[in-house]
Amino acid sequence: MFKRISRSVLTSLIVALPFTSVMAEEITIIKAGSLFDSQSGKVIRDAMIVVEDDRITAVGGSGTQIPEGAKVIDLSSSFVLPGVMDMHTHVVSNLDNYFFAGYFQSPHRATIGGVVNAKKTLLAGFTTIRNVGASDYTDVALRNAINAGEIPGPRMAVSGPALGITGGHCDNNSLNASFEERSDGVADGPWEARAKVRKNVKYGADLTKFCATGGVFSKGTKVGMTQYTLEEMQAIVDESHTHGRKVAAHAHGNEGIKRAIVAGVDSIEHASFLDREAVQMGIDRGTFFAIDIYNTEYTLEMGAANGVPEENINKEREVGTIQRQSFTLAVKMGAKVVYATDSGVYPHGDNGKQFARAVRFGMTPAQALMSATSLTAELLGWEDRVGEIEPGMYADIIAVHGDPLDDISEMEDVDFVMKGGIVYKNK
Repeated sequence: MFKRISRSVLTSLIVALPFTSVMAEEITIIKAGSLFDSQSGKVIRDAMIVVEDDRITAVGGSGTQIPEGAKVIDLSSSFVLPGVMDMHTHVVSNLDNYFFAGYFQSPHRATIGGVVNAKKTLLAGFTTIRNVGASDYTDVALRNAINAGEIPGPRMAVSGPALGITGGHCDNNSLNASFEERSDGVADGPWEARAKVRKNVKYGADLTKFCATGGVFSKGTKVGMTQYTLEEMQAIVDESHTHGRKVAAHAHGNEGIKRAIVAGVDSIEHASFLDREAVQMGIDRGTFFAIDIYNTEYTLEMGAANGVPEENINKEREVGTIQRQSFTLAVKMGAKVVYATDSGVYPHGDNGKQFARAVRFGMTPAQALMSATSLTAELLGWEDRVGEIEPGMYADIIAVHGDPLDDISEMEDVDFVMKGGIVYKNK
């Protein structure tokens, strides 16, 4: 809930600020016509947000005296909310939509693509993301450049190379044996898997991602088939948690999902073939479900034109409908379902299109917004810095013109983006 303060207290706070080490000209006042409380799902009318440098210092009512020299941003006709978050992205990628572009273009170009895609994602209102899978620690480099203020982009929690079995979804399987193709994160057996986790930690990964089942966009894998053994999964989770890293498990099939939950993963990615037992297991253990339910539309419409093989398009047809049914089941049962889109499958910057699907398949508009704010912050373990408009939080603030609680598609066209007190977009 908002820690609301009285008008007199807020006035005293603002008037006192010029006499501290922070001068009045460094204060930004945001007038919010409607302010979304991401903990309760309620709306505060005519609010005032005080920002100093990169943090929110106060939230209160309207009519507060504004000190001379303070910058005022008038969003009194807008709906204001915390910057939203996407928990399953692949921003480091070639800018060419062709499915096999990575075989013909330099991997360095994919890193440049990450720079372009990160900016698109930020301007779409997504001020925090998880990037779950990138070769050669390119996502680490991208995160570091954003954190250093060298390029614009969202806050990033990154996994580095995703772990997987030989020939599994997280391996590269398109070429014949003479090419000796092998993904960076391939690890077979508990100790080899532990070594990969340690290597990722060494080179700067914030979390671990591994493939518990086959997937849609790999060659020769069955979407629902379990890959890692329970012993291997437990080794990955134990090693990751020992180093303070959370674990995301790519898992479509029900058996692989259950095995990953038993192993202690923090989130299940995709979660296509859920049954009630699997959802309840996740609820009992506090597991998050990161279920992407928009990208099927893009793949079925544009996949062939982008060179996606028929094998993979057929797998998407197999998954799409039942995955949405699984989303509905998880929401209805009360599981922790976070906003996750698998960006990179569809064009970056379109992340907001999933909000409408989340509502269509079971969430209220308020739940959809909370799934991308306070709940995602909980998954990240970043509740002390993002996901709410509260004193002490980063000033990650966005706004849309209409009311997304009446029409959630408003989230597809964000008008205002502030990240860390810096305005990147203001239509």
